[in-house]
Amino acid sequence: MQIFDKLEKIRQKRGAVCFALLDPDAKNDSTLLAQIETVNNSDFDAILVGGSLIMDNEFNTRIQSIKNNTTLPVIIFPGSSKQLSVHADAILYLSLISGRNPQYLIGEHIESAPSIYNLGLEAIPTGYILLDGGQRTSVEIISNTTPLPMNKKDIILATALAGQYLGNKLIFLESGSGADNHAQIELISYLAKTLSIPLMVGGGIQTAKSAEQIKDAGAGYIVVGTIIENGASAQDLLELTRVVHTE
Repeated sequence: MQIFDKLEKIRQKRGAVCFALLDPDAKNDSTLLAQIETVNNSDFDAILVGGSLIMDNEFNTRIQSIKNNTTLPVIIFPGSSKQLSVHADAILYLSLISGRNPQYLIGEHIESAPSIYNLGLEAIPTGYILLDGGQRTSVEIISNTTPLPMNKKDIILATALAGQYLGNKLIFLESGSGADNHAQIELISYLAKTLSIPLMVGGGIQTAKSAEQIKDAGAGYIVVGTIIENGASAQDLLELTRVVHTE
C-alpha cells in the first residue's frame, strides 16, 4: 500500500494525522538522535524531514540515520530539488502556489522528477500556501515569495481551490518554521468547508490546545517541528499527539 493511502486510513480512523518535522541541518547533528527518540516515544504517525537551507552535502546520510532509528514512515519535505534520498519512503511534491516564482511552481519539479523516478520515491502532490505568521521566514527569503495575509480569506480559498483543481492531494497551509502565529482557526474552518482534499497545517503550533483547535477546525494533517527542535519532552508531545487523534 502506498504511503499516502496509509496516511489517509490513519486520518479516517484517528481523526487527523500528526507529523513530526525534523530539520536535517548540521546544527542539529548533536541532538538529532535524541529528537528521534522523543518522537518515537510520542504518538506521531510519520516523520517529515527537510529544511529551507542545508549548508552541506549530508542530507542523504541524515535521512538514513533517521530511517535506521524509527519505524515511522519518513517523508521528505523538500526545500529544493537536491533534497532527495533513496532512504526515504516518500516525498511531498510541493508546488508553492501562493507565490509567483516559476522556480517553485514548476522549475524545481522538472529538475527533481528524473531523480524521484530513479529512486522509486512515492511523490505526494501538495499545494503549498505560505501564510504570514508574524515574522519573515526562511521559506519566504529562499523562495523569494510574499506570504499571503491571513485576513485575505477569499484569496487564500481561491488559491487552495486552484491547487485542488490542479490535482494536488493535499493543501499545506504553512506559517514557516518558528512562526509567531499558526494559521487562524477561522481560516482553517473556512477552507475546510469548501475543499474536498485534506488540509495540512504547520508553523507556529506550540501547544496541545493549539493542535486540538486546528484539528477541530477541519485540518486533517498537523505538522509540529520547532518545539521538537527546542527540546519538548516526550510527555508534552504525547499530550499533543493524543488530542490530535481524539475523534
